[in-house]
Order: sequence, then C-alpha cells, then structure tokens
Amino acid sequence: MKKLTLLASAVAMVISCSALAKITPEQAARLGQDLTPIGAERAGNAEGTIPEWTGGILTPPAGFQPGDHHPDPFADDNVLFVIDSSNVNQHRDKLSPGQIALFELYPDTFKMPVYPTRRSASFPQYFYDATKEIATKAELIEGGNGLANAAIGIPFPIPSNGLEAIWNHIVRYRGVSATRNGGQAAPTASGAYTFIGFDEQIMFKYSHPDATPENLMAENILFKFKQSVTSPARLAGTALLVHETMDQVATPRQAWTYNTGQRRVRRAPNVAYDAPGTASDGLRTTDDFDMFNGSPDRYNWELKGKKEMYIPYNSYKLHSNELRYSDILMPGHINPEHTRYELHRVWVVEATLKDGMRHVYGKRVFYIDEDSWQIHVADLYDNRGDLYRVAMAHGLNYYEVPTHWSTLEVFHDLNSRRYIALGLDNEHPMYDFSVTLSDSDFTPAALRREGVR
Repeated sequence: MKKLTLLASAVAMVISCSALAKITPEQAARLGQDLTPIGAERAGNAEGTIPEWTGGILTPPAGFQPGDHHPDPFADDNVLFVIDSSNVNQHRDKLSPGQIALFELYPDTFKMPVYPTRRSASFPQYFYDATKEIATKAELIEGGNGLANAAIGIPFPIPSNGLEAIWNHIVRYRGVSATRNGGQAAPTASGAYTFIGFDEQIMFKYSHPDATPENLMAENILFKFKQSVTSPARLAGTALLVHETMDQVATPRQAWTYNTGQRRVRRAPNVAYDAPGTASDGLRTTDDFDMFNGSPDRYNWELKGKKEMYIPYNSYKLHSNELRYSDILMPGHINPEHTRYELHRVWVVEATLKDGMRHVYGKRVFYIDEDSWQIHVADLYDNRGDLYRVAMAHGLNYYEVPTHWSTLEVFHDLNSRRYIALGLDNEHPMYDFSVTLSDSDFTPAALRREGVR
C-alpha cells in the first residue's frame, strides 16, 4: 500500500491500539475550527480534487417530502472519468486491493464512474455539540471491548488507535429511530436471484437527545434492532431481535430468534462474529452487517493513517425508486451504470485476528469516511492471507434527518464469483426516521408477535 498521509496532529507511524489516552482540551478546541465538528479535515486537498467541507447538505431539495425516495441534489453533475480494466493501473494509489481485484475478476464489466467530490455529510447540531462535550472524556474500557463516558456524539473525533476509530463507526449518528422495508438478493453466477424481503426496526439509544453517559452505562444498551422476514413464503415470519450492549464484557450482545416452524422464541447467542448472516447463502457474516458490528474483541486493531480514495458516495441514482431490482442486479456485481464514486479522505484501520481466536476472516481492512465515520469499503482476507471478500457501502445523505448512511451494501465473494446486495429498497417504501419506538417494541414477546403477523 502506498504511504498513507496522517493528520498533522497524528503521529507519523502506525499507532498501537494499547495507547488509550484521551485527547487534550487544546485538541478538542480544533473541532469546528480547522477540523469539522466530528474530526474531519475541514480544508480541501492541495490539488483541489477534494473541496472544503462547508456544512454538508443543510436543506433538502425543493419539493422533497419525508417518505420520498431522496431526489438527487447532484443530478446535474457529469462523470469526470470512468475507471475500468484498461486504465485501473493509473488509479491504483487511490483504490483498495479489493477494488483492484474486482477489475481483475470482471475485466469486461466492472467499472467505477467517478464524479466530482461533494462533501455532503451533515448531522444535527446537538450531535456536534455532544461530540465536543465528550471528546476529552470518552474512553475505552476492558481492553477496548466497551465504551464509557460517552453519549450521542463521536467519542474519539481525533482517534489515536484503531479501536477508537472502529468505535466511532459503531456509534455514529443514524437518527434516533427508524423503520426500514426492503431486502437483499444474492444472484447466482448466471444472475438469477430470489429477493429476500425484510421489515426492520431500530432504536439508537446512544443517539437519543436525552441520552447521558450515566443512563447508557446503567442500562448498558447502545441500540435495539428487530428484523422480520417478509418473503419468500418459505421464510416469511422468521424474526430476529438484538440488544447491542455498550459494555460488551459486562454483558455480551443479547439476541433472540423466532422460528415459524417451532412457533417459539429462542435465545440466539450465536448471532455474532462469523455466524452466517440471515438468509445470506453464506456470502456474509453476522458481523459484516453495517460493514462491521459487534464486539471487536477477536482482533488486534491498528490505525494505519489516512489516504485519498475513490469510494461509493452520494449514491442517489442507485437509491432511486425509478429503478427496479432487475435494473441493479446482474451477474458478478451490481450494474455500474447506476453507481457513483468520489474521491474522499478515509481513515485506514486494519484488524488482525488474535492468536487463539477463530474467525473466517484472518484480516480485515476498513476504509472509513472522515466526514461521517461510515465504513465505505472493506477488504476481507482469509486465514491464509488471501483476499476473500470485498465489501462496499453505497452511501448518501438522508437529508430529512440529516445523516449520512448507506443505501446499499454489497459483499463480493471472490472465490465463488457471487455477491450479496443488502438494503435493496427501490421498490419499497422509504425509511421512516420520524417513527416513535419504545423498549416495548423490542422484547421477546414483541418478536413473537412480529413473526406471526
């Protein structure tokens, strides 16, 4: 990998995850000044190919109504150039090894249309205020497997190690509550697929405006998540409930499943780590969901630095309700005509499996957008050190919230030449971020009711 560029305040070397020092008040004072409110470099790059961050999208496009699939605020942008197998070597320094592997695997069809960079990520003011408030207080606990003295905001806006950076991704702002409809598909090598429909509810306790470090630690809950399968008929009614904890040593993740055949709710301690994801044909792990989730305890984490990279961004075209799923899904990879890539600065975090630990991924390299702490690309290696899977999150600004989040996550299995596209919603109602959810919606009894609808 090319030499990575670090922020001026960071040490010009790989930083050990054992250093858990808090940032100083002087460092925190940079937030909202030369750094954005959540720690990105406010300035553009020297070449002018990455612009200054000026607040992101501050108002929705004219005519937008919550509940609409989000109109593209950058629809008039023209493609700057297209990266394909004929010119990929000219751009290698701004691509991940996994992205390069996709050009090699699908030389005739895989492409990356590159557009002007729009630093569109924006968030509510109370989230920015909370980030500055906790920046000098937040800390990792129990070897990095938990979080303390933090609520609402990004706990480590100036990260000093890889664990801090990955926790920023785990607790990044995605609204307070949301319902999602849509699903996933895993095309075969020929392009045939079965759509798996989901109804999902999620409540981010960490992000609630009334959240405090004290009440979060007392309850020990980061978020609650419920998912029910709606199609096909043979799977409909299967349901999953997850309570994600803040201190994962004191209380590991709690999960329950409802099986329609047994008509019973059961505890599901195996819904974690490398257990196969729901109805995924074995093409992603449980902790691949949201690009990475769950306890980081099986890996050693290194913050490798920062680099400029082409990542999927402002993916409004891919998100459009004018597309059918058949317009998106094709053999080998999604249709590149509907994708958008931009040049952004990303934090590079490398996770290496600890001695004595088991996971199908021996190493994972995450590329995290500096403006949102969303993982946009992940290169996933097997235990022999070979590239195994490549994941990309196609993100956009949900400007009614506002938040930057993925609209589609795509996991490419390089060995089987298959992929799974998770988050397809073009033919379904849009996310509802205005919904009011409560703890009573996330109990085992509620899971059973969800499953038998």
